[in-house]
Amino acid sequence: MENRLERPTLQSSRVRRWLWHLWREWTIESLRPIAPAFAKPEPLKWSDAKITTAWIGHATVLINFFGIKILTDPVLFPRIGIRLPGFTIGPKRLTAPALEFHELPKIDVVLLSHAHFDHFDLRTLHCFDENTSVITAPETRDLLRWTRLRNITELRWRERKSLKTAASDVNILAFPVKHWGARKQRDMHRGYNGYLLERNGRRILFAGDTALANSFAELRQHRQIDLAIMSIGAYNPWIRSHCTPEQAIEMANAAGAQFIMPVHHQTFRLSFEPLREPIERFQAALKDTPARIALREIGETFVLPQ
Repeated sequence: MENRLERPTLQSSRVRRWLWHLWREWTIESLRPIAPAFAKPEPLKWSDAKITTAWIGHATVLINFFGIKILTDPVLFPRIGIRLPGFTIGPKRLTAPALEFHELPKIDVVLLSHAHFDHFDLRTLHCFDENTSVITAPETRDLLRWTRLRNITELRWRERKSLKTAASDVNILAFPVKHWGARKQRDMHRGYNGYLLERNGRRILFAGDTALANSFAELRQHRQIDLAIMSIGAYNPWIRSHCTPEQAIEMANAAGAQFIMPVHHQTFRLSFEPLREPIERFQAALKDTPARIALREIGETFVLPQ
């Protein structure tokens, strides 16, 4: 008899928590303004003879790789999460994206590291057309079936793809990171990647999300990496799947990176560390070599020295 009574009580408790969450999201959070980005990039003025990058927000980085336009984990709308008719259930941005979709240049390649809602935003991905190439993790192609994207390549760890674009070719290597790829609770079959981009003898690393991993040392076997794009936030309490700022630097160093771009902070409240703590710790850890920091704030632009 007690078990029969406990079950409805537990269900009622869950319903109450869910209703509280909905109330908070659509009252307190809905009324909270989204802060503007620190700066606004001007990609139409970038030279195709150089490597230029800008942090759009969270893990979204715009890259002009000698004329090839690449966008990592594009997330450009005010909320992430489960999309229902007319609204999205999930976290609201703290800081607006530095560019809206219509302000982006024509994107040649979209890189998707894994299927989590803050990296694989279907609402943003619906904005691209069939001419955009996509590199994504294993067992994630099915999530794109309702978009217009058709040139989709899934890469497993240590697989390569030479991708042809209007501006020439770019070589992409998927490498192992320490994270997880499930979009919901039970689709644990989905993969998760970091990527190494190579073109004209220059190399860019996009780590996606990762805890401290020993796979980065493999990437420096041939020559140095010019720029490592590293996530530095959401480590408290998620240290088993997200690295600290110091660990991000350790992995970038293991890969032989000359410059490091810290991302995945100041955009969404996904963890318990204070908003500015990740970038403050990152800067403190590189206080002896501050010139290695590619940028610090959402919207800033970095041009790789030739």
